[in-house]
Amino acid sequence: MSGRAQLMWDEQVTQYEFGPGHPMDPVRLGLTWSLVRAFGLDGALRVVAAPAAGESTLALVHRADYVAAVRRASADPRGADETAYGIGTEDNPAFAGMHEASALIAGQSVGAAEAVWRGEVAHAVNFAGGLHHAMAGSASGFCVYNDAALAVARLLELGAERVVYVDVDVHHGDGVQAAFWDDPRVLTVSLHEHPRTLFPQTGWPEETGGPDAEGGAVNVALPAGTGDAGWLRAFHAVVPDLVAAFRPQVVVSQHGADTHFEDPLAHLAVSLDAQRMVAEACHALAHEHAEGRWVALGGGGYAVTDVVPRTWTHLVAVAAGAPVAPETLVPEEWRQEVYARTRAQAPLRMTDGRTPVWASFEEAGYDPADRLDQAVIATRRAVFPLHGLLP
Repeated sequence: MSGRAQLMWDEQVTQYEFGPGHPMDPVRLGLTWSLVRAFGLDGALRVVAAPAAGESTLALVHRADYVAAVRRASADPRGADETAYGIGTEDNPAFAGMHEASALIAGQSVGAAEAVWRGEVAHAVNFAGGLHHAMAGSASGFCVYNDAALAVARLLELGAERVVYVDVDVHHGDGVQAAFWDDPRVLTVSLHEHPRTLFPQTGWPEETGGPDAEGGAVNVALPAGTGDAGWLRAFHAVVPDLVAAFRPQVVVSQHGADTHFEDPLAHLAVSLDAQRMVAEACHALAHEHAEGRWVALGGGGYAVTDVVPRTWTHLVAVAAGAPVAPETLVPEEWRQEVYARTRAQAPLRMTDGRTPVWASFEEAGYDPADRLDQAVIATRRAVFPLHGLLP
């Protein structure tokens, strides 16, 4: 055991379950943990379960009346009417134990942040986390408590002066942006499908932060259909320069797997191989600018057998310093488990067979008629000058 990386895992996080037919199927978490173990990665890092987030921790981001509403819905999911708080909707149906499961997931992300800040480990992963849509006073987009925002808030409470949050989920990281909209200590960067075509219809390039934190919010709104080359081009045209300019003490990243071309709820066309490359890039940015301090979270992802477990296993492997080669065969015992639990055929390898190649803005320039380049330039023009950078 190296001691340099930590994986947050408690089997009870799989109790975060909105019911039959809901896209947020907790089997994706169980299958990810099983694949991590099948590759022996649980021996390459420390596996730890943190306690559930308590009232004082939840209060770092969430209003007390909202937490009370979640508790009521959790205790009486059929009788409580909490739609004013976004609970009991089609996206966020109430379920028994909602508070406990949500607080447990939040606790894992907060525990990851604490371990990294205190120097117990360099990297910590909570793939059950990344529930980035929850707001201070309402559930939203399958998210009850915003563990990502809570992790950042805990870092600030512990003394961090500059935290970068990088969100590469297909959906805009609206809840985290809202939590730190006017806080100059936090830079939130979100790459997502354009709000014209996808929930939550926010994340325009003009959203750049409040009066006390201008430039603290960064949004790259990608056109539907963006694939590996465009996604990587946009990431590298925006994220590294801003991270370098901000000089963070910690990098927190959210790795929703729903950018994938198989995901049923969105319209990007990114491969597992490009997702792995962005995980590696976030890892590198942490080492280049934050003395290696990296908290990595999961997020969305609704191709629950083909995509999510492989993507997040790559994320864990990168954090553990034991990367899995893309051409590696998926262990047979895991494929058998997938079939036993879902009656679906599991993928054969840890790759989609892609070798993503992208052209940088610095080397290839940009095409003002290209929609992807237009999106990137809109973001750079909106925020780069606020950080002393040329757009």
